[in-house]
Amino acid sequence: MTNKSIIIGVAGGSGSGKTFFAEALAKNLGAEQSFVLYQDNYYIDQSAKFDHDGGSVNFDHPDALDFDLLAEHLNELKSGSPIEIPIYDFSTHKRSNQTLHQEHKKIVIVDGILILSQPHVRALFDESIFVQTPEEIRFQRRLARDVEERGRTPDGVKAQFENQVKPMHDEFVEPSKAFANIISSGTDMDIFRKILQAICSKCE
Repeated sequence: MTNKSIIIGVAGGSGSGKTFFAEALAKNLGAEQSFVLYQDNYYIDQSAKFDHDGGSVNFDHPDALDFDLLAEHLNELKSGSPIEIPIYDFSTHKRSNQTLHQEHKKIVIVDGILILSQPHVRALFDESIFVQTPEEIRFQRRLARDVEERGRTPDGVKAQFENQVKPMHDEFVEPSKAFANIISSGTDMDIFRKILQAICSKCE
């Protein structure tokens, strides 16, 4: 067995269930050999532009994220090195001066809506999965999350979804499905088992 990481990309629209899927994969693979690396940690500091309900900041555009740093970290993990993961605070929209130290592990599962839209990021994936979910379900999940966890207003979440989330999904996220090795509903257990088998075979 080599010391290099196997990189698995899990993409899909906001609220698609991709994070649940990614975390379920990690749980089944075990904490000793896997962890989830979240695209959300790589947001660029938006505190100067954020208006407390998201209107002036398009968090669903690739330019809002530091994909160069993400690619750099994936290359470091592939080489067997640890990384320092940035911490993004969604309440202040600032990147913290502190980081999360992450040791190299055999399997890295990358979770994010836009990861397959970036050629220099997706080129590093050994496997890529796109979780496809109907728009209405995605909206309802995002509404619940942003109101309950991020202190947003329902009207603000709805306006952001219509003005930013949906257009960016249609422009960047949905087309990136073409680069996935596997399309999943997020609940299809047969595919889930096949993915686990494929990943584990690469660990041998």
